[in-house]
Amino acid sequence: MKFKTIAAATLAVATMLGMGACGSSAGAKDDKTITFWHNATAGDGKQYWEDLAKAFEKKTGVKVQIQAIQNEDFEGKLTTAMQDPASGPDVYMTLGGAKTKDMVDAGQVMDITDKISDTVKKQMSSSLESVSYDGKVYGVPVTVQPGGIWYSKDLFKQAGVEAPTNDWTWTDLQKAAKKISSKTDAKGFSFQMKPDPYDFEMYLWSNDTAYSDENGTLEGNIDSAKAIDTYQMFQDMEKDGSAVATEGNGTDEFRAGTTAMYIYGSWALSTLDEDGLNYGVVDIPAFADSDHDSVSILSSSGISIAKSSKNKDAAWEFIKYWANADSNKARIGSELPVLTSVVESEGITDKSQYKPFYSMLEQSDGYSPSSFKVKGWSEISDKLALSFEKMYNPSSLEDPASAITEALK
Repeated sequence: MKFKTIAAATLAVATMLGMGACGSSAGAKDDKTITFWHNATAGDGKQYWEDLAKAFEKKTGVKVQIQAIQNEDFEGKLTTAMQDPASGPDVYMTLGGAKTKDMVDAGQVMDITDKISDTVKKQMSSSLESVSYDGKVYGVPVTVQPGGIWYSKDLFKQAGVEAPTNDWTWTDLQKAAKKISSKTDAKGFSFQMKPDPYDFEMYLWSNDTAYSDENGTLEGNIDSAKAIDTYQMFQDMEKDGSAVATEGNGTDEFRAGTTAMYIYGSWALSTLDEDGLNYGVVDIPAFADSDHDSVSILSSSGISIAKSSKNKDAAWEFIKYWANADSNKARIGSELPVLTSVVESEGITDKSQYKPFYSMLEQSDGYSPSSFKVKGWSEISDKLALSFEKMYNPSSLEDPASAITEALK
């Protein structure tokens, strides 16, 4: 990932993030040290946080003790540490989705609703929803990552298929995938064999359904006719040879030229650019019989404050510093900024590789994941992930309706 230096970043937060009952910047200077946990352990990402901490200390006098944890270990270590206030961090990278909701329910995350100004709430728009639960805000996002269709221009040209457009439907994608699979050595499309259930719900939303209703009821929703049709669509593509179910997220296959299309977030931009791949990005396809555009899950990168922190004033100052316009700009190239002022000033949506993600962000506003509404979601999620693997593992290809029934037991 490529980050610009932020050592000279200005603290332009007066009009960005409002101050609430927890104190002022003067109070933050009385707290001389805060701890911050993140998951960038090497390269530019690690250096970015070190530079930010040094710049913040120079500006405020507050030292930031950083603990960089391997991404695959981060969730487990953070979850354990948050159960013991003495060992947990003051500030940490948010886990996102149901995992953050579990921590909120456990009373481990500070509510910062009253600290965020109406200006920022407007500028961050739907991205703020990724760290909001029951109308309260528990973190500040600095980037948001909706998905899009990534496609290989070379493979499309080789197969004689016209490039995807933003008004594609899944029917269009299936036709193109079949032709590419028959005309080249690559598969037309790839998707995850064992997708994260939190992410997969976006396909149900696009097809006018969801795992649950607003009351968190699964029965009649997760196993509805439209939901089963959605699960079946992916399996049918695998069965007819136009798609492959991958163990990873599909990026490796796309980089290797063995698949022509896959759905992924904007964080692949820097990797694919470094590879020099001839790619394009468009909106996720819509369902032909739906009366609305496609919808994407919104993955975000943000930071939150531990409710147990004894340095809340300094922690809040650090979040403000991290979320200002300069810091948003510093991450362009690896992540997309959430502040509309930065998006406009940097002409982000004028760039073809960025524009689809902002259109997906706009049309995905207002969808609330079932993980926020279903009691005992963690257990349901584990069962659902296993059901997906049974549906899409080529050694089983279990009937979707049967596999979903097993998840409800």
